[in-house]
Amino acid sequence: MNRIEPHTLAPPVAPAVPAVEVLSAEKTYPNGTQALLPVDLSIAEGEFVTLLGPSGCGKSTLLKMVAGMLEPTDGRLLVWRKPVSQLHDSARRMSFVFQSPTLMPWASVQTNVRLPLDLAGVPRKEADARVTESLALVGLEKFAGALPRALSGGMQMRVSIARGLVTQPDLLLMDEPFGALDEITRHRLDADLLELWRKKKLTVIFVTHSIHEAVFLSSRVVMMAARPGRVVEQFQIDEPYPRSADFMVTPEFAKYAKRLQDSLLRASQGDEEHAR
Repeated sequence: MNRIEPHTLAPPVAPAVPAVEVLSAEKTYPNGTQALLPVDLSIAEGEFVTLLGPSGCGKSTLLKMVAGMLEPTDGRLLVWRKPVSQLHDSARRMSFVFQSPTLMPWASVQTNVRLPLDLAGVPRKEADARVTESLALVGLEKFAGALPRALSGGMQMRVSIARGLVTQPDLLLMDEPFGALDEITRHRLDADLLELWRKKKLTVIFVTHSIHEAVFLSSRVVMMAARPGRVVEQFQIDEPYPRSADFMVTPEFAKYAKRLQDSLLRASQGDEEHAR
């Protein structure tokens, strides 16, 4: 038998660090409504994970639990192996982008983006430099002095994303941020988001109702069903990045979309059965 020389052995591969761990976390509201059955979900550092499912399946509830905005009724949520409440004690940062831009209408774009840094007591000179960098990342550096009402809906959402990036997060949570935009603007922002994800080496958890958006963006899609909310299936989108609009007209894209469509139909039918 041939002897294998030590130098020919491949070094052990370190497992990916889990950025988020949802450990049998569930949510029941005071009125008795069970919003989420126990959910177990691990998201590795650097993943782009999308939560997809019918309305009322708990996507936003789960996202807000990860963010620490909602407390689980039972179970635990860990961010980089620590409870969410202890994240401020680590070098890691997390940002949340809401469905609507939620901008202060009386304040300039620069002031809106700087808000998290002002609240954190970051010195003005450093804060302004970081605002300039964040606005450049979303292509709005020339609009720092503009008021939100002077911007289109897509530009306002870019401001919201810049505000999320200004804290230099490692984890970006996004709750259906492009749902109210027209298709052309939505596709453009999806492409921009992927470029930011790759450039900044972010971990992203993204909520959407759009199958096509989920396929285009994600490294993994988590399908949820409602009444009560729960995870029912998961899908790896094993396609290389960067992804352009051309990907959306390939047979591979169509296959992924069909699988998600069928899964969403099953999740919705399960929802109807629970409602009977």
